[in-house]
Amino acid sequence: MKVMVLLKATKETEAGILPSLELLTAMNRFNDELLEAGVMLGGDGLKPTSAGARVRLAAGSVTKGPFENNGEIICGFWLWQVKSLDEAIDWIKRCPAPFEDGNDAEIELRPLYEVEDFGDIVTPEMKAQEEAFRQRVAKLAGQ
Repeated sequence: MKVMVLLKATKETEAGILPSLELLTAMNRFNDELLEAGVMLGGDGLKPTSAGARVRLAAGSVTKGPFENNGEIICGFWLWQVKSLDEAIDWIKRCPAPFEDGNDAEIELRPLYEVEDFGDIVTPEMKAQEEAFRQRVAKLAGQ
């Protein structure tokens, strides 16, 4: 099972306040543990929404940040491969406290859809196309 692990932003992360060397070191150690266990597929911190934009496809509108932090803004993510949601929860409980300002971290764990989740509507051709796509992405990522 693949799980997207989403770290919710705070006022400080939205202000662009960067973590200390100590916190970066602790996070790097945690990421190394995830890699050694074969769990971590990717991850990164996100710049504040002031550096981003939102696009509404139907309206064709573009809004540049910053955006109101209503508790749904994301400031970082991981992509993990785990056996279960419970395993992901166990890993995230080992995560160093990501905020030095005393803010409590809210971390959301969201399983990704797998081809098998779509059942009979996915044809063998679609499964082959999905596999070919994943192989192309992996090849590009390795460059």
